[in-house]
Amino acid sequence: MKTNTLSFLTALLLGFCSMQAQQMDADIEAMAEKIESKVIEWRRDFHQNPELSNREFETAKKIAEHLKNLGLEVSENIAKTGVVAVLKGDNQGKTIALRADIDALPVTERADVPFKSTVKTTFLDTEVGVSHACGHDTHTAILMGVAEILSNHKDKINGTVKFIFQPAEEGPPPGEEGGAKLMIKEGVLKNPDVDAIFGLHINSGTPVGKIRYKSGGTMAAVERFVINVKGKQTHGSAPWSGVDPILISAKIIDGLQTIISRESPLVNEAAVITVGKITSGVRFNIIPESAELIGTVRTLAPPMRALIIRRMKEMVPAIAKAYGGEATISFQNNTSITYNDPDLVKKMLPTIQKVAGKENVLLSKATTGGEDFSYFQEVVPGFYFFLGGMSPDTEKAPAHHTPDFYIDESGLVLGVKVMSQLTIDYLNAQ
Repeated sequence: MKTNTLSFLTALLLGFCSMQAQQMDADIEAMAEKIESKVIEWRRDFHQNPELSNREFETAKKIAEHLKNLGLEVSENIAKTGVVAVLKGDNQGKTIALRADIDALPVTERADVPFKSTVKTTFLDTEVGVSHACGHDTHTAILMGVAEILSNHKDKINGTVKFIFQPAEEGPPPGEEGGAKLMIKEGVLKNPDVDAIFGLHINSGTPVGKIRYKSGGTMAAVERFVINVKGKQTHGSAPWSGVDPILISAKIIDGLQTIISRESPLVNEAAVITVGKITSGVRFNIIPESAELIGTVRTLAPPMRALIIRRMKEMVPAIAKAYGGEATISFQNNTSITYNDPDLVKKMLPTIQKVAGKENVLLSKATTGGEDFSYFQEVVPGFYFFLGGMSPDTEKAPAHHTPDFYIDESGLVLGVKVMSQLTIDYLNAQ
């Protein structure tokens, strides 16, 4: 008799919890739809008033004002211009972090929209236009919407939510610190300690309503490298009396590509070596004394990353020596591998499928783009996914970081729903 009573009470409790969860899901859906126009309005404001990395002063003020109006604990000037807000649920539990990047790019916008950016500034001594050519304005607006929804449901939250609005994802200006690294250094994942972190990125090539994800390595580690080649200057008519650093540079570029094509196990993961800038010489009839090569290495697996960097360090001086010159190479890490914790992905994928529809959640291959969200993932388990922003009538959308970059705003509401639901389901499942 006692066993039957216990079973009945257990079933009753489970049924009640299920009803509560279903009601919460419905509340998130309804409120997201209700504030969609507000999210779009925020996005357009940020889009029309973009600010470069570590200079997001007005952007940060607008974010902080909204979060304070929601009654959250708000900290400003984190990692220069970052904003962090804490929402404590009525019930104890774990701590989850949600991150949005807030900086724009030195790109002059050509997209024909009423809220087009006309902002100009000086970047690296060059006058440039400024625009949200990567969609960070949408990320900021989405997370502001999530904060509004969750702050209205404190009684349903078992734990704590940290809203991280991060500056300088595109990289701080030369000579400055910034981005995720500096936020971590300043303790953004502490007090209280974060158990897991979630982030999203709008994608101009993914249709609205779709979400793309990958478990494990999903975006590349990015290293910036600089190669300095030293030769011997001479007259262009007598190359045998000098050592040509331009020729050596060409041989180095050619040699580096063999590390990818002949030494890297590309059946496991992709890898890229790109030389993006070469500087040498001043006149057509002078073989110069030196050359500088600047480029990037992108890898998706730590062993391959180690192999490629080791071989570059071996190959560059050896090639230069073979042609009578000298060369050095140095590296600067820009991002680590954006690594989605497999256990966290497995646990939270059903939530994304529930919100977006299973048929709209697509398993993707890794990309060789980089993302400094990766630094958060080196400290705590993280899940980073891509939100569709391509209009249904578009066949091929302009790429990110280009003047014609465009996002269909009808995709933003799905981002609000998914991030809100991930938070509730993660905390309430503990």
